Amino acid sequence: MRFLKNSIAIFVVLVLFSACGGGKTVVGGIRADRALNISNIIATHRAASPNFNTLASRVQVVYKDDKKEQSITVSLRIKKDETIWIKASILGITLAKVLITPDQVSYYESISNTFFDGDFALLSEWLGTELDFEKTQAILLGQSIFGLDKNNYASLISENKYQLEPKKQPNNFIHSLLLNPDNFKVFAGSLSQPQDNRLLSLSYGDYQEIDGGHYPSEIFIKSSEGGSNTTVDVKYKKIDLNVSVNFTFRIPEGYEEIQLNK
Repeated sequence: MRFLKNSIAIFVVLVLFSACGGGKTVVGGIRADRALNISNIIATHRAASPNFNTLASRVQVVYKDDKKEQSITVSLRIKKDETIWIKASILGITLAKVLITPDQVSYYESISNTFFDGDFALLSEWLGTELDFEKTQAILLGQSIFGLDKNNYASLISENKYQLEPKKQPNNFIHSLLLNPDNFKVFAGSLSQPQDNRLLSLSYGDYQEIDGGHYPSEIFIKSSEGGSNTTVDVKYKKIDLNVSVNFTFRIPEGYEEIQLNK
């Protein structure tokens, strides 16, 4: 089930939040400040990362590629800096579960009876870019996955957004980032690997203010590789913070281990 693997992988790595209840929509109206230098912009963006202990949410993910469109329900639970737990289901039937910690990625899919239990190599292979726990969590919180450094990045104002780009783009890894001027959260980002004919872009909807923190509203993800195109739309039904959560996860007996391409 390629759509399921891609949906989960993109959700894990490039998912956006959309909370319909318990939050106040923050409408942009502040002008970008031309006096802010790159150091101030980066520091303010880092400070915008929300502070919480646990997060629980139910999310609707609509996946569409060149052949099909599929909608799945995803349950998400996070213990900040420690654990990310995801369950994907259709009509109440569990399709897959993912458990992510800083050291390990565990995954199983009930339809194909397959599993993976190892490091971030599986998710990195599915998306074609190196991942780790910090990057995964950053995307889920509307933060940059790139290691922003004032000495290596430059900024300019584009359409009233702070646009950040490396002074020198790495070989076969071209990326840019747009930050909102009101909350300094990610507005949009793109990553291209020209040698592999691969492009990934995402944009965030309005952010929700919940208990003093800002969480994205809706995420639109587009990816292309060769002649294949994929879009993912992620909408959060609700976000609950600092609630009691568990991370129940057990790979069923008899499942076949996923072998990574060498």
